[in-house]
Amino acid sequence: MSEESSLLSDLWPLSPAGATQWLLELCGDGLTGLMPPAMPDAAWVLNAMYEHEHGPGDVSHQEYRQARLADGSTPRDIVGGIDLDAVGTVTGGGLGRSKHPGPGWRRLRWAELARRTGDPIVPDGLLPSYRYFPSATKNGSWPLGIAPPTEGSLDRETWIRLIDILTAHSSTGPDTRCLAYYNPLTLGTVDFDNFHVRTGRLGDAEILYDIPEADLADFSPTNLWAEDRSWVLCTDYDLWATKVAGPPTLIEALLNGIDVEAVRLPRAT
Repeated sequence: MSEESSLLSDLWPLSPAGATQWLLELCGDGLTGLMPPAMPDAAWVLNAMYEHEHGPGDVSHQEYRQARLADGSTPRDIVGGIDLDAVGTVTGGGLGRSKHPGPGWRRLRWAELARRTGDPIVPDGLLPSYRYFPSATKNGSWPLGIAPPTEGSLDRETWIRLIDILTAHSSTGPDTRCLAYYNPLTLGTVDFDNFHVRTGRLGDAEILYDIPEADLADFSPTNLWAEDRSWVLCTDYDLWATKVAGPPTLIEALLNGIDVEAVRLPRAT
């Protein structure tokens, strides 16, 4: 076992079977994440997207990919005999963990993009996903100058800020005991009979994101909740945002946060 793996096991040991039973009873069987109702309030923390300082540009990720294929500068993506370039679209998005792209990029707020495109930031009947902002894409492919949100995981910067806010609104601060559940889909399995749950301190939650661990794949926890059940978050495998359910003071802090972007949705309550 590596030193990093040993540290993770020391700070966040595996929990006994049954740790998620109350959450299953509360949320129902969630194939892509255990989505809590309002407790008594809720909001959605939006995954970050970024824009290059030169702007989005007119070329989409799909058009760029096709141009490189045409000039032979990149090989075709063939898996199992299937030419993925012939049947799919390069959207520019991804799955799993992400972080700030680096120099030359700035965070693009969802609210700013909504004002720019005229698309609603909260379309009726939809949860935050790839179906948002159709006016910003060409046939589903984003401009090269925009890095859209990834699915299934908080980005690193939002995860750290969210932990800070949860810490400030938990009764015992960084010493708050928490449980972290990883959906089997994030682990690359379909074994829903053996839930992967770890228990630790909220003050040590950053390690759940920063340490690359083979059995944790490339995702932030699917669910994280306080042991006293005062709040619960859910990052659904198919969505671009994390639902946080808890007391009104916590939800207001998220909605008014500077370093996070959060919205209320009709389904949040």
